[in-house]
Amino acid sequence: MFAIGGLARNRRGASVSAVRAAGRGVRFDRAIQEELARPAPQPRVAANGAAWLPVPGWRSSWLWSGFSTRIGGVSRPYCAEDAPGELNLGFTAEDSREDVIANRRLLAEAVTGDPATPLIALKQFHSNLVVRATTADALRERPRRADGQITDEPGILLAVQTADCIPVIVADRRLRAVGVFHAGWRGTVKRVAEIGVGRMRLEFGSKPEDLVAAIGPGNGVCCYAVGEEVLSEFESQFSHARELFREVYDADVVRQKYPMLFLTQRAPGHSPIGPSLHVDLIEANRRQLLAAGLRPELIRVVGGCTQCHPELFYSHRGSRGRTGRMMAVVGIRVSETSSV
Repeated sequence: MFAIGGLARNRRGASVSAVRAAGRGVRFDRAIQEELARPAPQPRVAANGAAWLPVPGWRSSWLWSGFSTRIGGVSRPYCAEDAPGELNLGFTAEDSREDVIANRRLLAEAVTGDPATPLIALKQFHSNLVVRATTADALRERPRRADGQITDEPGILLAVQTADCIPVIVADRRLRAVGVFHAGWRGTVKRVAEIGVGRMRLEFGSKPEDLVAAIGPGNGVCCYAVGEEVLSEFESQFSHARELFREVYDADVVRQKYPMLFLTQRAPGHSPIGPSLHVDLIEANRRQLLAAGLRPELIRVVGGCTQCHPELFYSHRGSRGRTGRMMAVVGIRVSETSSV
């Protein structure tokens, strides 16, 4: 099964203490936050007001794809009182179900041209579970539990929700099959994107050389501070783990000169004071796609740090947990022909 799916066994076996011992004295590449921050992409605003990010270079009449922003929509809980509504796509406690459903229809219309296009979401739980979606899933009262879904059925729009985690879209240009995956740090460690490609190979007979992929906006290496336990988890799985981490220093001159004034009781890796350990989840998922056999020039990084650009994206960390949700979506048009 591993060979057929194009997967490899993980690197577990060394104890966490052994991993930590091996890493003592090893320094990471260093940078200040401003050096790592990247400009946000320019969104496309649909006629209905929903702003979303198409994948650069993907021009196809058979494929629907894109990443939502917070701009547009009818939701009120996460914007200023005098601001227009927002495009929250998650059924959060603060927002009304009716408004979220309306927003999902706006996104479907922006991407496909038809607000009635069935949009299939998941109940995500930071796993590596990938399911095969069908038109029947659009009629379910409760979404399936998974963090990725694939299909070769036209006319449905697959979605994953994010608010810092990394969304990954994959499309088979030859067989016309698609997948979308939700990769936070736990899902990335569990290889959800790599396993998703493996499931496409098993279910549809996809070949890596026929696949294209897009990595959407998420919490960038500029902002994503983590603790030692995250480093240990990555090192247990990937030989290149240390290449995914950076030591990030605060650029504030006062903090650098008088660090004792800014001491906190927060756990290592979770304080705003540098240096702190940051992980690059976008690069981690790009490398998984390469390991699954995709060609590097066919992997698009749409980018945009969700925490750096609160005017454009929802960020769970940036809003301390009170925030909306965005979506990455992909689907197959009913009766068109072309290639990406």
